[in-house]
Amino acid sequence: MMEQVILFTIILGFLITVLISPLFIPFLRRLKFGQSIREEGPKSHQKKTGTPTMGGLMILFSITLSTLIMTAKFQGPTSTTYLLLLVTLGFGLLGFLDDFIKVVMKRNLGLTSLQKLIGQIIISIIFFFVLKQTGFSTEVAIPLTDFSIDLGWGYALFIIFWLVGFSNAVNLTDGLDGLVSGTAAIAFGAFAVLAWSQSLFEVSVFSVAVVGALLGFLVFNAHPAKVFMGDTGSLALGGAIAAIAIMTKFELILLIIGFVFVIETLSVIIQVASFKTTGKRVFKMSPLHHHYELVGWSEWRVVVTFWTVGLLCAILGI
Repeated sequence: MMEQVILFTIILGFLITVLISPLFIPFLRRLKFGQSIREEGPKSHQKKTGTPTMGGLMILFSITLSTLIMTAKFQGPTSTTYLLLLVTLGFGLLGFLDDFIKVVMKRNLGLTSLQKLIGQIIISIIFFFVLKQTGFSTEVAIPLTDFSIDLGWGYALFIIFWLVGFSNAVNLTDGLDGLVSGTAAIAFGAFAVLAWSQSLFEVSVFSVAVVGALLGFLVFNAHPAKVFMGDTGSLALGGAIAAIAIMTKFELILLIIGFVFVIETLSVIIQVASFKTTGKRVFKMSPLHHHYELVGWSEWRVVVTFWTVGLLCAILGI
């Protein structure tokens, strides 16, 4: 029974996104919700200026609808489903405001870093307190050992760091056509397997709903992209996968399964630290995917390589 629910959830998520995209993309174009490409980025990206963005709205719609429909078919949504949707839609709302300010109000930087951070922290705190009410364990297991550390109230800080960190990490990774769509689909698929292994069926259903939605979005987001997900999608996906890692109690395994997101973030940190301390850049450009573009790799080669690394890391994580 559950195997059928999982399969139908992926199919439903895929179909919803594929069916609404041909209607939604022209709508975004008519509203002139086009992407502005930063001038300091690779010159080859300037031709993408005007490509409709905020496609993350389609992803969020698909995830929400397919999750609610399929959990209702199985046993009805519980607090677990609503909590995952709260984090996903909460971070998605922050991303939407950021995109809206940049694209519609023509303020190129969108929300300030402080505004975005405050919003992310508030959502993370709500997530922690709801979990705390259920008697959720505050222990963090150390991978490949039998040890775990009980963080107590420090687990709240850990949750804030994890949700804020990974939402921004996925956001940084979203720089090439199909890059985040593919790597995130792989990562959510891996956590669907882990959730299933622990009989956390609602978490598994939610995870595969994301996979289906992303695969459907990839039809239109693969190079050359007809639509971008924007911060609406990337912030939501980062918050969601961090929440899933926490709810499955595989918090630190996310560092392996989400290695592409981690290394992209580290490349930015290393680049900034190196330039500020020595005046020299370690990479031709950060995040890391731009470095490989400037080395001479085609955009498609970079994306497929990162997908492959993401797949290997997902297998290793499982």
